[in-house]
Amino acid sequence: MDGTDGLFEIRIEFESNIYRVFCCFDEGNLVVLFNGFQKKSQKTPKKEIDKALRIKDEYFNSKRKNYENTRK
Repeated sequence: MDGTDGLFEIRIEFESNIYRVFCCFDEGNLVVLFNGFQKKSQKTPKKEIDKALRIKDEYFNSKRKNYENTRK
């Protein structure tokens, strides 16, 4: 996906429904799953991408703060 800064979509098909889960990689080994939604159109809704990017930023900011606190 263009302009999503390391965000990926996992596509899951169950029966006749298609679901998407946003994720990213953390340090190359860990896959971090974010929000998921049922996809009903060809194009991924911008609000879902924005939500995933916000959650991703919260995850990495929290991780950074925890690291900084352990270094004090």
